[in-house]
Amino acid sequence: MTFLRRVPILPSVISLVVILSSAFAVQPVFDAATLGDVVDAFMERPLGYVVLAPLSNMMDTLTLLSANQHIAVLTGAIGLFVAWRAVHWKAGLKRHLVATASCFGAIVAAYAAAAFLPRPMAMLATNNDGVLRIDFHSHTDASHDGHGSVEWLREWHRRAGYDVAYVTDHAAVSAAERGQANNPNPAGGGVTLLQGIETTWSGEHVTIPNAQRVYKGLLTANLADVDTQGLRLAGFIPGREPIVIWNHPRQLGALPPASGPGTIGIRAMEIVNGAPKDAGRLRTNRQQIVTMAQRGDVALTSGSDNHGYGRATPGWTIMRIVGWRGASPDALAFEIEKVIREGGFRSTRVVERRVADPGTSAALTAASIATIPWVMFTTLSNDERGWWLVWTWGLFALSQVARRRSRARGTA
Repeated sequence: MTFLRRVPILPSVISLVVILSSAFAVQPVFDAATLGDVVDAFMERPLGYVVLAPLSNMMDTLTLLSANQHIAVLTGAIGLFVAWRAVHWKAGLKRHLVATASCFGAIVAAYAAAAFLPRPMAMLATNNDGVLRIDFHSHTDASHDGHGSVEWLREWHRRAGYDVAYVTDHAAVSAAERGQANNPNPAGGGVTLLQGIETTWSGEHVTIPNAQRVYKGLLTANLADVDTQGLRLAGFIPGREPIVIWNHPRQLGALPPASGPGTIGIRAMEIVNGAPKDAGRLRTNRQQIVTMAQRGDVALTSGSDNHGYGRATPGWTIMRIVGWRGASPDALAFEIEKVIREGGFRSTRVVERRVADPGTSAALTAASIATIPWVMFTTLSNDERGWWLVWTWGLFALSQVARRRSRARGTA
């Protein structure tokens, strides 16, 4: 019993979880449609990310949670805090108030760090020069809800392992045009930014690559909605139909898939989106989206939906385009649209970061405070596990030294 009293509980529990979870290790990325492993791409963590593994892993996980998961985690954390204070109910009002303020401050600090703290980013890497990693949905400060310049967005995508990113601001293309003017030429010498725009069609959000660059008259005067007649006229020439991508589908079946050359309709659907309010819905409706895309022979895409916050991306769309590194930005944009138009469902694959399944049952959602950290630990590399142990016991040793010094000063 004396020995057990001397065992440091928190660092021991963390160490046990880090070690035991290695027996259940899984790849940190997977195919969003099949849920299987990805063969031609893999997660790469820079040295700084690995050394700061506890911070990196927890901040990434917090960034990638859905809205319901955030609520579940906060509810669980508050429940644990209340239980802890109930055990120490004799501590006195002052100590309870201090503990409550500390808990609230820690939660606010964690979310602020996840949103704003500059830190190394995990990226998707590939050994195949013909594989192109694309983000079809991102924003700059030209959007009403965006934060960050277009060049900031380019750097963010470079660190996340993208080759191409579509700048799809709401009802605006000014930032996208600036980004495209500064593109590396030929492609492959950095992140290529391409123009797109996010608008609405029949109440659903869509993006249209090159809507105001190659195609004209697709949108209403304020660029906020699709002009169906203009879309029909723009798609009159077979092989040049605009690519309409259905963002985070809300009402499945609200938009029709294109039925062939010269027809209007969606030609791609998002299956991964980084916005908390949409991430959970897409994960819950994953199978319906895959089935709809297969039946309509439309491509699956991912969108970081980045608005300038966080240093983690939920997924990447990968395409095989031989020789893309030697193409001009405009030629590359043309080729991407051509591959989607002709290849349909088979033209893309979506690689997704692994986070805990939000679930549909109340019990599974309530257990998020435990399931989310567990899934995070199962995705760690061996190097990350080592640094978790170093930080866990290093911080414990420092706390012990500080405690002894405080006692020494008290008895002096």
